[in-house]
Amino acid sequence: MTNPIGDPGHGHSPAAWTAILIILVAVAIGTVALYFGQTWLVLAAGGLVIVGLIVGFILSKAGFGVNGPKYQPKGH
Repeated sequence: MTNPIGDPGHGHSPAAWTAILIILVAVAIGTVALYFGQTWLVLAAGGLVIVGLIVGFILSKAGFGVNGPKYQPKGH
């Protein structure tokens, strides 16, 4: 069902979910590493955040984004 006002779907797509999952894991790792004073692991977690953004972008361009041909919206 298409929304007449052009609602993009609020990121309910495999690309968005994958990117957010990777970013959440990175933030959790970075938080624990910061608590224990592991600077190298905090920086690695920051790099993993960048990887999450790139993976989300690639999946979106591969058709798994909200407007992509491989995305099948689920009804509520």
